[in-house]
Amino acid sequence: MSAPPPRVVVTAVHPTTPDRVWPAKAVAGHRLVVRANVFADGHDRLGARVRWRRVEGAEEPGGVRQDWQDVPMADRGNDLFTGEVLPTHIGPHEFLAEGWVDPHGTWRHRVTAKLDAGQDVDQELEEGARLIQRELDRLPVGLAVEAADAVAALRDASRPPAARAAPALSPPFAATLSKLPDRLQTTTSGPWPVWVDRERAAVGAWYELFPRSYGGLRGAADHLGYVAGLGFDVVYLPPVHPIGTSARKGPGNSLVCGPDDPGSPWAIGSPAGGHDAVDPALGTMADFDAFVAAAAGLGLEVALDYALQCSPDHPWVTEHPEWFQHRPDGSIRFAENPPKQYQDIYPINFFPDREEDRVALWDACLSLVEHWIGHGIGIFRVDNPHTKPFELWAWLIEEVHRRHPEVVFLAEAFTRPAVMHRLAEVGFSQSYTYFTWRTSKAELIEYGEELAHGPDADYFRPNLWPNTPDILSGPLRNGPPSAFKLRAALAATLGPSWGIYSGFELGENQPASDANEEYAASEKYELKDRHWDSPRSIAPWVARLNDIRRRHPALRDLASLRFHPTTSPAHVAFSKQVDGDTVLVVVSLDPWEAQEGTVWIDLEALDLPWDEPLDAYEELTRQVFPWWGPEPYIRLDPEAPAHIVHLRRASGVPFSGAHRP
Repeated sequence: MSAPPPRVVVTAVHPTTPDRVWPAKAVAGHRLVVRANVFADGHDRLGARVRWRRVEGAEEPGGVRQDWQDVPMADRGNDLFTGEVLPTHIGPHEFLAEGWVDPHGTWRHRVTAKLDAGQDVDQELEEGARLIQRELDRLPVGLAVEAADAVAALRDASRPPAARAAPALSPPFAATLSKLPDRLQTTTSGPWPVWVDRERAAVGAWYELFPRSYGGLRGAADHLGYVAGLGFDVVYLPPVHPIGTSARKGPGNSLVCGPDDPGSPWAIGSPAGGHDAVDPALGTMADFDAFVAAAAGLGLEVALDYALQCSPDHPWVTEHPEWFQHRPDGSIRFAENPPKQYQDIYPINFFPDREEDRVALWDACLSLVEHWIGHGIGIFRVDNPHTKPFELWAWLIEEVHRRHPEVVFLAEAFTRPAVMHRLAEVGFSQSYTYFTWRTSKAELIEYGEELAHGPDADYFRPNLWPNTPDILSGPLRNGPPSAFKLRAALAATLGPSWGIYSGFELGENQPASDANEEYAASEKYELKDRHWDSPRSIAPWVARLNDIRRRHPALRDLASLRFHPTTSPAHVAFSKQVDGDTVLVVVSLDPWEAQEGTVWIDLEALDLPWDEPLDAYEELTRQVFPWWGPEPYIRLDPEAPAHIVHLRRASGVPFSGAHRP
């Protein structure tokens, strides 16, 4: 006969991943909310707690498996209990959720109800004394003395009943007793793994540029001051490796390539080297190191593309032909997604016939990451990870994190939701998203709710990009500067991480064709000579958005995202709130005409009064003004298609950012 089920049920524990094998995600220095449904039969009161600890290298000599840290969980009603832990170190952690029958809480409820009703409580007072006596051996010395005094008071028949019960009912003493798990009726769920990242894995502003359009790495280094001036945290480089000449693509992915056409950076490998080399057209490894150092001096991290594919000229093609797929005629199969063909790229076969060949290949892939970490790279943007095995990523990311837990992996996986989420589950720090194509009000609200509060929010971290070198979509296609402003405002405020591909801030808006969402004259295949003083530039707007993000913890958060109703179908309104920092964002989705209406804000949910004046600071215009009530009128025009408002209770104290230049 199987063991009977526990009386106390602890279920629906979060954060977890679907398989509950791979870790959920957290960020060092950011609160992590643990929640669970805790319930039992009958009317007894219940208690719950989180037990949390670091387990870094626990199975290795010198590893760390900390003692459990106990955090009480609060009863939120309807069987939901929540507790907050604060990770302080990056690396692997684990937690338990525990629930128990709380005899002390049950007793307090019963005796208080009878006292209020004027009923006899003699038996309840003795019962309380015995409950407290039972816990004396678990209490520290100081509290044990207090408990003994409470027992004595409960048994002092010379005092009125309420006075006898008062010491045992005092909130601090009562709360301490309720935190003690019941010796016999405690249920534990877990342990469940959590990986704690550094903040850049969840929060950041990215800027993508092609060094070859600046004359190489030295010229690109000269442009870093501009990128830093826009307030970005990460400068992302497409592959910097030698580019093959066999089947090299010309402008627009053409099969016709001229002698001066640079080819696609993703066609990696030539006689000059493979994934561990720098394209001589860009400079030397010393130039790359200098670029990384220059970026660091400006407060920028460098993210490098990690693309596991080869040109026909890659050294691996001749050295390890077994790492590629061969067609019946013996030739190596080039990449294709019929009818599209990529003759300049050979995909890798990650499961060659012999196990020793697979091991050698995977070790080579890992060594490439180690190589670039040695040159100062702590962030990798992984190209098309959904076309490679989940097993590879699970192994590779775990191996990298074992040695370098600070390394961040961004998945460039514009693919099916289940595949994107699986990549996040097996270890990717963050992912590109469908935001690029979510342009209507309904789409943005639905997708924002999914990212912030959906079933995958425990481990799937979004990075919102309005454009990429491959994608010019929605209102950006032939759109005015206001279209770029509104999309930037949405990306920068909806998500903790966002990014743009160079040229976005200049309003580059010409698609390859009406049917093709790629750019005309794509930089993937040719050099770009940009006009940084373009009258279409929204660079000051982008810089202001990044400045606002840095000053508001709320905008670097996702879990607090809350949408608010608007009367205008063209307005999207939402708020975020962290540690009392409350920000309201309203964006017009119309890049052509002014739109007006009202917004209904649930001020009570934001812990703000609806019947008292508030202080408001409009971050984009730097205006301070009084605010009253939950239904403000909003008018947004194409020149300024967004409001970002810092709200707080009226205090008379100047806003810290109100006078910033």
